[in-house]
Amino acid sequence: MSKEIDYISQRKRLAKKLSRKFRIMGLFPINKKKVVFSSFEGDGGFCCNPRYIAEELHRQRPDIKIVWLTRKDAEEFPEYVSVKKYTDWSIAYHLATAKVWVDNYRKPFGTIKRKKQIYIQTWHASIGFKAVGLYRGEKFPEIARIVSEADSSLADFFLSNSKYCNDVYPKKLLYRGSTLMTGSPRVDCMINRDPVLMDNVRRRIGVNNEDKLIMFAPTFRGGNQKGKKEVISEIPSIDFERLLGNLQKKYGGNWKVLLRLHPQLSAKMEKMPILQDGERYIDVSQEPDISELLMCCDMVITDYSSCAFDAAFAHIPVLLYADDVQEYIENRGKFMWKRNELPFDIAENNEELEKNLQSFSLESYLKDVNGFMKKHVVLEDGHASERVVEEIISYLS
Repeated sequence: MSKEIDYISQRKRLAKKLSRKFRIMGLFPINKKKVVFSSFEGDGGFCCNPRYIAEELHRQRPDIKIVWLTRKDAEEFPEYVSVKKYTDWSIAYHLATAKVWVDNYRKPFGTIKRKKQIYIQTWHASIGFKAVGLYRGEKFPEIARIVSEADSSLADFFLSNSKYCNDVYPKKLLYRGSTLMTGSPRVDCMINRDPVLMDNVRRRIGVNNEDKLIMFAPTFRGGNQKGKKEVISEIPSIDFERLLGNLQKKYGGNWKVLLRLHPQLSAKMEKMPILQDGERYIDVSQEPDISELLMCCDMVITDYSSCAFDAAFAHIPVLLYADDVQEYIENRGKFMWKRNELPFDIAENNEELEKNLQSFSLESYLKDVNGFMKKHVVLEDGHASERVVEEIISYLS
């Protein structure tokens, strides 16, 4: 307990220092044509919901100055994005002088928002598996509660894609303000499936148009979790050779596996540790954006990542492989769903995964997904980015 108290005290001291920087930068005027973006606390590049909002904003209003705060290299970003370092002084200056903020994660503790500024919180998941916020119960760290409440109090809007999200936000994100029912900007590309973009992505990662792709994208395990799969250092137990053999037997074609670490892990390590190697395995952990990768996939396997729902809402087949369910629950908290409420088949070992793949029916899967979307009033139609940009432009006016 004393360690936690000391850590909270340290974070509060750092927050006061950051707040002083914001007050100094608050002496500068607000640029009414400046929008500042960031993702995954600076560890994300040009990715997730903020990316697709920025692209649409530039398409509609190229006169707007788009600033991105990041630890990534500027080469990852389009030339119309002004890339700035994710440091305290840079954060304080650019946020203090922007009309609109767009972020998919929590702002640094100590951030101060000025009057007449607008903060749109996109979050980095819509519907998900994992217990978040107060749903974690006693497993929700006190510092996480403090930081979450501080960020949520700054937000003018959280984006939502469903009635379900609206209902859980007060406990999940400690947010009781207004929501914008827009859908998820990052899902737009998966639904619209622009052939030029798909060709560019496939060429960049080194696959032919004839290749069939299945992505393995496990979720982030961090914080105080001590499950048997840390992902950072341990080799996944999934038998990829067996998986590929079953895929080729069922569907034919030349299948390849895309391996994808969570953005907060890919910032710390180059690629996912697996035993297999060769041209059938392509690590895409350093690709900045998962959505355009999912757009190119024929199937997705994950454990507890919300990308399962993103892919499902775009009618991409999804299978779940989770070999540490009990350990994960013990360290993270209960899941948000019961198994029979989900439109996915869940395997806890390679035998179950093989069985689920062999019995998989696209027709039944789509029926289950559409039923889930109807029940929870899910809006995903490929136009989420446009809706968000309409709101931003109205504030800039």
